[in-house]
Amino acid sequence: MQDAQSQWSLLTRLVHEGERKPVSDVVPTTTPIYTSATYLHPSGAALDIAFEGAAAYVYGRYGNPTLTALEQAITVAEGGVSAVAFGSGMAALHVAILAAGTPRGQTHPQLRSILAARDLYGATTTLLQEFFASQGVQVTYCDMCDVAAVNAAIDANNPDVVLVESMSNPLLKIVDIAELVQLTRAAGARLIVDATMTTPILHRPLTLGADVVVHSATKYLGGHADATGGIAAARTGLVGDTMRRYSKLLGAILGPFEAQLITRGIKTLALRMRQQCANAAIIAAWLEEQPEVAHVYYPGLTLHPQHDLATQSFDGLFGAMVAFELHNGGKEALFRFVDALQLILPATSLGDIYSLVSLPIISSHRDLTPEQRAERAISDRLVRLSIGIEDVNDILADLRRGLEVKG
Repeated sequence: MQDAQSQWSLLTRLVHEGERKPVSDVVPTTTPIYTSATYLHPSGAALDIAFEGAAAYVYGRYGNPTLTALEQAITVAEGGVSAVAFGSGMAALHVAILAAGTPRGQTHPQLRSILAARDLYGATTTLLQEFFASQGVQVTYCDMCDVAAVNAAIDANNPDVVLVESMSNPLLKIVDIAELVQLTRAAGARLIVDATMTTPILHRPLTLGADVVVHSATKYLGGHADATGGIAAARTGLVGDTMRRYSKLLGAILGPFEAQLITRGIKTLALRMRQQCANAAIIAAWLEEQPEVAHVYYPGLTLHPQHDLATQSFDGLFGAMVAFELHNGGKEALFRFVDALQLILPATSLGDIYSLVSLPIISSHRDLTPEQRAERAISDRLVRLSIGIEDVNDILADLRRGLEVKG
């Protein structure tokens, strides 16, 4: 090969020179960003084996070493058997539902019925309605905090998939994952838990028996507002392999640059979550005392309806999200409050190192009808805060500034 290369023209050598040089006797401290869309194998026979499904890289849509590092980290963090990285949290959730709805021994989903928590991220509800329900899948909602209601809904609908959030968006309701595992298994259904808001630092649904745990990695896992991605981790090889196959077919794979950023973010996840949760606890307690605030939603407060469950379920932390309702006004009062803030950023996300403010009626739950929002107790006075790692006194001063001018 080297002899042939020496005979190539300058034009050809400029294309190939320096490429495909193996690095020997050194190991990089961090996983490099592998940008290659294709991978070479020593022979046609070796390439044939790689295409057959052996643990080898062939094509970027099938896998990438940078993605593998991220998927391995999440697999360990969640206590699962495998994980698959996607281009967004919605893509991860979509594939997770398809995989969970694929019967054992089958190669394609046969979803008939989905039982979902009534309290879900707005885009998740839209996905269920516009994609699954429109294709003939029966989608039913119930209060997953009410065990009797869940039992009745399971008996009435015989779901293939049960979908919940470990901490609901935006009212921060907590569900008993261990109880739901028992109910779904008895019904022959698979349980998917969106654990974006809690992360593996607070609890690990797969270790409690859930079938799939999903994260919007854009949020706490990445943590720095610089990468969009999603992760789904599976408790069993069957579901994990099915998610991998659907990921290849749908082309929903995460890019290597984003994978590297999210992998880097995970390394400081525990440190960031401790600081953010500590800040959130102080802020929630402070908000309770403000006359401009009608109600505060935070699992760490003793008045929260699932406070005892959160205390039992989470590792001494209560999350870094706080929601509250203003006493007076609708959109105009909300806008005055947000516009007065100088530190807390009006960004439509959560889980960043920065403190963020969001108004569910114009952002996360905008696509729901007024009736659907009312059914979920999402009022036009609701504010959602994602607490960052800043000095808590600076965050409090900013909230005080907002409350003083909102009226």
